[in-house]
Amino acid sequence: MAEREFDNYLARSGATLEGSRYTAYLAVTPRKSGFPMYFAICENRSFRQKDLAETAAAKALADMLGLEEDGTPIFPDGYTGFDDAEPVSES
Repeated sequence: MAEREFDNYLARSGATLEGSRYTAYLAVTPRKSGFPMYFAICENRSFRQKDLAETAAAKALADMLGLEEDGTPIFPDGYTGFDDAEPVSES
């Protein structure tokens, strides 16, 4: 689990078991009061191993540009969370 501190929130990465596979997530918790918000990361992918899901979530946490006022993560335009090469556009 990795974490980043923001002015009004604390963001943590993690993985949870759903059935037989793990899902990577970010948990964003308000500093003053309120409940954590959970955001699934790499939703197109599930992981057979917990450590791989945790690594993907930690990478997404590091790649975040910041948080919206409501705590929603902000990622660069076109960010997928995958290390795959950019698709080649055909002209």
